[in-house]
Amino acid sequence: MKTKIAFIINPHSGTEKKGELPTLIQQELNASVFDSEIVFTQFRGHGTLLAKEFVEKKYDWVVAVGGDGTVNEIARSLVHSNTSLGIIPIGSGNGLARHLGIPMNTKKAIQQLNQSEPIFMDYGMVNDKPFFCTCGTGFDAYVSTEFAKGKKRGVMSYVEKIITGYFNYKSQNYHLIGDGIDLDAKAFVLTFANASQWGNNAYIAPQASVQDGKIDISIMSNFPIIAIPTLALQLFAKTIDKDLFMTTLRSDNLTLTREEAGPFHYDGEPYEEGTKIVVKTIHDGLKVLVKKRF
Repeated sequence: MKTKIAFIINPHSGTEKKGELPTLIQQELNASVFDSEIVFTQFRGHGTLLAKEFVEKKYDWVVAVGGDGTVNEIARSLVHSNTSLGIIPIGSGNGLARHLGIPMNTKKAIQQLNQSEPIFMDYGMVNDKPFFCTCGTGFDAYVSTEFAKGKKRGVMSYVEKIITGYFNYKSQNYHLIGDGIDLDAKAFVLTFANASQWGNNAYIAPQASVQDGKIDISIMSNFPIIAIPTLALQLFAKTIDKDLFMTTLRSDNLTLTREEAGPFHYDGEPYEEGTKIVVKTIHDGLKVLVKKRF
């Protein structure tokens, strides 16, 4: 019996046109193994509804074709089901796909599906919202908010928001309570990481694992402007956790309180969150496709 696979394409992810994607999928997918269906999302949140329908139809695999926001929309309908999540990364950051070793080249990502198998991975909850890669507050949430306001997509637009944002963003005081954790901190960045990176190979939590039942908490304190080149290098060299401005904690359940409500993000999607935030891990809650280990 063939594997039933559905592709949910977000036509607004990334910067490339998506019109040729269905043809490319049909060309590269092994038709002798898969019985496939391809659909496009039509509005925000549509991926969640479509994925739920495919789960109800007992599809084996559902593939998110988009960025981390698209992955989140689709994966939230697949948790605790028998349907596995696949990813073809065409977004701006693609943090979870990179962590899982999925090729950034679309053709190669489709080809890898022919040699993939499901594994169990953790996901996180921030209050009532699931996240699969990272969530957080501070500067990265501020940048996500500003990026969402703009009309330009892609890496360079994101870098532009980072540079201008450094001079506009003001740090907040936070209190963190968890298993063995009771910490007051004034943080420039506060990231809760299920996977190791924000995206674009910027590793905010180099030691994070999607299978350890823990969330890595990366707290970056205020730093002088002259430290930016070193910090940037460490982000991409997977050594940011060794920097003097960085504190790394690990927990499966944590409560964050802060002085005032403000920007927060889950998987790069910005929104406003209150002064009390509970973050926890759901262990082995999602089946995800990775390259077969022969």
